Formats: sequence, structure tokens, C-alpha cells
Amino acid sequence: MGLRPQLNDLLELRHGANTIGLASRHRVNSLLAGLYLSVFRGQGMDFEEVREYREGDEIRNMDWRVTARTGIPHLKVFREERERAVVLAVDVGSHMQFGTRGTFKNIQAARAAALLGWAASASQDRVGGLVFGDAERGLRFLRPNRGRHGLWRMLRLLTEEADAHRSAPNALQEALEKLMTSAPTGALVFVIADLNRDVADLEIPLGRLSQRHEVVLLPVDDPADSYLPAMGRVQFRSADGDALTIDTDSRSGRDAYRARWISRRDALGHMARKLGIPVIPLPTNEDVHQSLVRGLRLRARELVR
Repeated sequence: MGLRPQLNDLLELRHGANTIGLASRHRVNSLLAGLYLSVFRGQGMDFEEVREYREGDEIRNMDWRVTARTGIPHLKVFREERERAVVLAVDVGSHMQFGTRGTFKNIQAARAAALLGWAASASQDRVGGLVFGDAERGLRFLRPNRGRHGLWRMLRLLTEEADAHRSAPNALQEALEKLMTSAPTGALVFVIADLNRDVADLEIPLGRLSQRHEVVLLPVDDPADSYLPAMGRVQFRSADGDALTIDTDSRSGRDAYRARWISRRDALGHMARKLGIPVIPLPTNEDVHQSLVRGLRLRARELVR
């Protein structure tokens, strides 16, 4: 298991061959692309005309005023936007170079960005990105571009920038502020990051961002974020270099550790629901395709309620 994303791996995800087998790759990628279209492109529609209802039409688009006036069922017809700006905001701080099962957080984040980028590109959307979290190199914003040029630049940047030695403080807040000033209005913004943290300071910048853009949060989780196995005294070192020794054999300590994670995740969910922002978790020990497909399916069901 490598410590950083590999460009060939991210490019190969265009065909969905990684981890899922050649026999099912086209079905899985077609499913992901279809869900992307139904969940995200279905939101950006321009009104085109009113016409008589035809069998199989979407009843939600019924124009009840015209129907009542004419006595004949009519519905509104919308034209899908030809393209949309998509920004893949990916955390590459040193805290993302962590993994106990499956893969490392930075690799799972890069794979998710690649899959979403390929789905967006296939839908003729303009793809760009924001790489953040590296204290040495700072924020790197790529303006959304047509074709695959923007996505290729983003994937190369992810593989080049994934070896950060020091995480930038307040990197996520700075990234959200950068998106406010740099992302085209109405963009679809995917924030792929380690969100195992207190989120109270994110509510205001996320709220402001979601007023101008459609925002999706994708927390990258390792099983050790929520559960510590009993393995004696273990020394942990933070991204800032501070060391902490924990007795993992302590049942009360492990329970407190898990309770803290649950509290943080509950707070994230509460904030996201309040702001109307979907959350799609990306566990490192799960196939990234399956995590995205499951999350998009849940979102699709929410939209039709």
C-alpha cells in the first residue's frame, strides 16, 4: 500500500477497473455517472415551455394552473443546463497520510475526486479544483475548464502535492473562504476532507458558501477515527509534532474516545442538515465506488420526498 496517490491509478478510474474487477467496471461507472446526473445536473434546469402531459412524464412538473384553466393535463418542460462548473476541493494536509485499514485517507480522497471528476467530465461539466492543507505550498486553485484539461491538471496536482510535511492551520476555513471568492457562482463544490474535528467554526463559512453554490461534504474516515482497539500503551503524534501516549487497554478511555467521535459526527450531521448540505462519508476500508454510489442513492431518494 503506497503512501500517496498514483496518477495512473486516478486515470484508470475513468474505466472503473480499480478494485471492482473488469467484468463489472462499466456497470459501476455507468451507475455512478447516472446518479451524478440525476442528483446534481437535475437541479440546474432552465424553463423552456408548457405542453400537454404525455404518458411517462414526471408528475412533479405538472403545471396545475394551466391544467385547471384548460381542463387538459399540462406540465412544465425544462431544458437541462449545457454545462456546470464543478470544483473538487481536496484536503492534502499531513493528517491525511493516515490509514489503518484499506488505504490511506489521502489516497481515498484522491480516488473520490477522480471518480467525481470523470463523472462531471462525461456530463460535459467544467471541472476545476482546490488543493489545500499543505503549509508549504498553500492553497492551489484551478479554475474550472471545459473538456478534460481541468481534471487532468487536478489529478496531477493531487499526486504531486500529497506529500505535505506540515499541515496548514485553519486550512479548511481558508479553503472555504477561497471558494467564496474564486469559484464561479452556482458551482457544484465537493469538499473532500478529514472532518473528524469540531465543526462549530465551519458553520458560518459553509453557510455563506452554500448560499452561492451547491456544496457537498465528503468526510474521509478511517476506522481508527471512531474506535481504538486494545493494544497497550501507544504513542500518537499530531500533525504539529506533539506526542501523546494513551493506554488503549483502558475500557473507559476507549469508550470516551468513541463517544467524542460520535459527538463530532452528530454535530457535523446537524450542521449539514441545518444548511441543506448533503454528507457522503468515505471510509478508507470501503471501495470508494460503493461509498459514492450509496451516498448518491440516498441523496436521490431525499430529493424525491
